[in-house]
Amino acid sequence: MSLRPEEWPEVPELTARVARAAAARGAPPLAMRVRDELGALFADAEFAVAFGRRGRRGWSPGRLAMVTVLQMAENLTDRAAVQRVRFDLSWKYCLGLELEDVGFDASVLSEFRTRVVEHGLEERVLDLLVVALKEKGLVKAGGKQRTDSTHVLAAVRELNRLELAGESVRAALEALSAADPTWVAQALEVREWNRRYGRRIDASWRPPGSQAQRDELALDYGRDAVALLKAVYRPSTPMWLRELPAIQVLRQITVQNYLIATDSGGSEVAKRREADKDGLPPGRLRLTSPYDLDARYGTKRDLHWTGYKLHISEVCHPARPDDQTSHTGRRARPPVPNMITHVATTDATVPDVKLVEPVHQALAARGLLPAEHYLDSGYASAELIVGAHTTFGITLVTPLLTGTSRLHQENTAYQREAFTIDWDVRRATCPQGATSRFWSPTQHKGRDMVVVRFDQADCGPCPARALCTKATRWGRQLTLRPRPLQELVEANHTAQETLEWQAKYALRAGVEGTIRQAMAVTGSRRARYRSLGKTHLEHVYSAVALNLIRLDAWWNGQPLDHTRTSHLARLDLTLAA
Repeated sequence: MSLRPEEWPEVPELTARVARAAAARGAPPLAMRVRDELGALFADAEFAVAFGRRGRRGWSPGRLAMVTVLQMAENLTDRAAVQRVRFDLSWKYCLGLELEDVGFDASVLSEFRTRVVEHGLEERVLDLLVVALKEKGLVKAGGKQRTDSTHVLAAVRELNRLELAGESVRAALEALSAADPTWVAQALEVREWNRRYGRRIDASWRPPGSQAQRDELALDYGRDAVALLKAVYRPSTPMWLRELPAIQVLRQITVQNYLIATDSGGSEVAKRREADKDGLPPGRLRLTSPYDLDARYGTKRDLHWTGYKLHISEVCHPARPDDQTSHTGRRARPPVPNMITHVATTDATVPDVKLVEPVHQALAARGLLPAEHYLDSGYASAELIVGAHTTFGITLVTPLLTGTSRLHQENTAYQREAFTIDWDVRRATCPQGATSRFWSPTQHKGRDMVVVRFDQADCGPCPARALCTKATRWGRQLTLRPRPLQELVEANHTAQETLEWQAKYALRAGVEGTIRQAMAVTGSRRARYRSLGKTHLEHVYSAVALNLIRLDAWWNGQPLDHTRTSHLARLDLTLAA
């Protein structure tokens, strides 16, 4: 597909006249308002690198980007989006199409997404929207922003280890049969393999009832996987067959889930890996599906899922009274909407704390670094608070966890804060007046630490020992951070107990509503596409769609973030008052 960058055409006169007549009563549709307010938002030249100069001329990539954004705004399939391009007046108006224009085939959207991902242009549409918003004064550097994450289910069925092993063999057989059916007929007993793997392992598939039968079936899958791989890697087999993606996936999944052992007769046998004996690969490397190689198994408290994480950053403004009115008695125009400034997509195993610096780097590239950044405790660490202020001039407003040790969990009397630390003389004093005997700087997991230990001679006979430590071979031990970080942690812990800090931090909670809007409006809870790149593209275009929806409400003077209160909840509040 080739491209010659062109300016978006002006809205044809007939299209404009008919569309405006249809929208004469009431607010114009979102697509029309976007074209009127923002014009040709996505220029073809911004996507030129993804398209060649020769070959069949393709549809305008800038307008395909707008179609994709509108598709996300209405949570449409590709076919439904193409139907809108063909029949919806507001979409024709936005795209500058004649009424007779029949649009394009649905497959064009898929090819467009593939090219955008292959050339790393997923975030270009958000970059262009941010530029337009900055020119209109709707976003700027400084101020306040907030970030939070949510889980995203992959666009594949969640498989357990048994199902994964069987479906991987079946997928490899399907790929081989499609690529070289002659070789399959000569190398394999087709009828027998079809009996075991002719049916997809989907929701209708039922595993054997007993654990012994399931264990035996898992070994059968392993033996078949090894046999199939040996057949493909024979010298007489065409070399290109082993390069099929499905074969490489089968090879990787087999290595991750099975061991090749030798029995008493000297024959090779497949043995299933057990986590407590043989070990399994770490979650960040372990494949969970033969169809989406980027999806990972994630856990967050009681939540378990296979897929990704979505991180959303947005501008946030302090709440204002809802009853503001103009001098005419009508409701005044709402404040500037909270615009999404950045989205990040990771696999499900990446902890939130790893995203703080990449988010700040992305915001710096867009010229939208905030003065204050509101985060939950999953993103927080003392090093990040110091680093964000030193590198970017950002104040992180986030609670630091008070600790995960037994003493913190049991909330006993002598927690770390009960001890007095004299950094100058390198000594700690316990609440009973005993002083530490050992002060040892060290490193733990690459972090500088100070280990402080009290003598058993002091702790052994102490009447408050039960409130302090259960160690029998030595006295109480404290683990401290370097002085600047330790004092920062203590100051943060003290501040976050105050009502003033808690009232300020309440501003972060609004991002939960943004996540809820993303799930409800654009359907982002489950990924539309496979692979991390395309899932990220979906999230970026969904973020642009949410921004346009919020802008449309603001342009039309509609209240933003209006929370509905049920009659039952209202009654409960009345009775409580």
